[in-house]
Order: sequence, then structure tokens, then C-alpha cells
Amino acid sequence: MLEQLKEEVYRANMELPKRNLVTYTWGNVSGIDRESGYFVIKPSGVDYEELSPEDMVVIDLSGNRIEGKYRPSSDTATHLELYKKYPEIGGVVHTHSPEATAWAQAGRSIPLYGTTHADYFYGEIPCARGLTPEEIDEAYEKNTGLVIIETFEKRRLNPMHTPGILCVNHGPFTWGKDAAEAVHNAVVLEEVAKMAFRTEVINPKVLPAPDCIRDKHFYRKHGENAYYGQN
Repeated sequence: MLEQLKEEVYRANMELPKRNLVTYTWGNVSGIDRESGYFVIKPSGVDYEELSPEDMVVIDLSGNRIEGKYRPSSDTATHLELYKKYPEIGGVVHTHSPEATAWAQAGRSIPLYGTTHADYFYGEIPCARGLTPEEIDEAYEKNTGLVIIETFEKRRLNPMHTPGILCVNHGPFTWGKDAAEAVHNAVVLEEVAKMAFRTEVINPKVLPAPDCIRDKHFYRKHGENAYYGQN
């Protein structure tokens, strides 16, 4: 079942250690097949060196395991909520990459200081509020997804213009049109987090880049009249 998607999600997961975004098993990637309503995700706690495409777990949008010999990632319910809310999302990534996680642990959104950030994220990368003790005890992973959605709804953010978020005391989630793009955005988020930290060290009084720079760089790559790259 969904053999091609399993292969794609497997390859996307293998990019995480390759790009130095995970230590041990601290991360997961999923991808969804919208036609069937099933998504494929990394199994929980299995070393990357031991993974194969056949090990990927198939889940439906009610959270049921449809296929797979392993338990799915412990973050499956978070991925599930994002897929249910945003049909344009085709892949989701969670890591504990150190630079982005440092901002999450500090409870800070990442300001847009320059064009590298603006090429991928339209504005600051938000940090969600902390979960209440009741939300943690009741359904931690599901409520993590819901607080991500709450953040985007309250701030009226387009999830495809801001394809990532920091969960306070936790770490980053990113997404994209498929699993590969979601990983790409996770790599960019980590680099942007690193640059933002160094920028503030060099100049603690630095201000965000002007909106005209944000708009130019984001829309030349993602807008209706985008001209970055090849046709």
C-alpha cells in the first residue's frame, strides 16, 4: 500500500541526519496521499540506520494504523491535526535541531532580519504559546497540533507562506507541498535560526528588515509573477 509514498517519506526521513537536523531518533517526517486520505510516517524510536521504506507506517485521518509492523511516531497526532486543517499541506517534519530549538526553548519567535529568511518565510517564524497542564495531560501531541493551528488562526497567517513554527519548550515543526519540501523548509529554518542568533549577538539593537525587502524577496520566489529560478 502506498509504496511510492513510503519510498518518498523514507528518503525524506533519511535527509534529517544527513542535514544534521537530528541526533539519534529525535525527529520524524510524514507525507500524505490526499486521494486515499492516508498518510505515511516514520515509526517511533527506530534508528535511522535501521530504517527501510517497508518500515514506514500508514495512518488514516482518524489516527488508526492501517499498515505497518511498528508503532508510528509519537508525534503522529500533531501531524494528523495539521493534515486535517490544511489540505494544501502534503508533508510535515518535526526535529529538535539545536539552533531552532534554542529559540523555541527561549519562547521567542524568529524575527525576519534578512533576505535568506524572506526567501522562504513571509515574516517572523512564530513561537506558539505553551500548553496548559490540562492540555499536556489530556492529549499532548494532539494539542500540540491544535496550538499550532491556533497560532496561525489568531495571527491570520498563511501556512504555505509561513511553512514552520516553533513550539515553546519543545522545538520546530515545518511543512510543505510534500515530504521533501517539508524537509527543505526544516533545513532553511535551522539556518535562519542560526543567522538570527548571530545577528543579535553582533548587534543587540538590530531591527527587522523593512517590509519592502520582505515582500520583494518572498514574492519574487513565490508570488504570481515570480521570476526566481527556471520555468
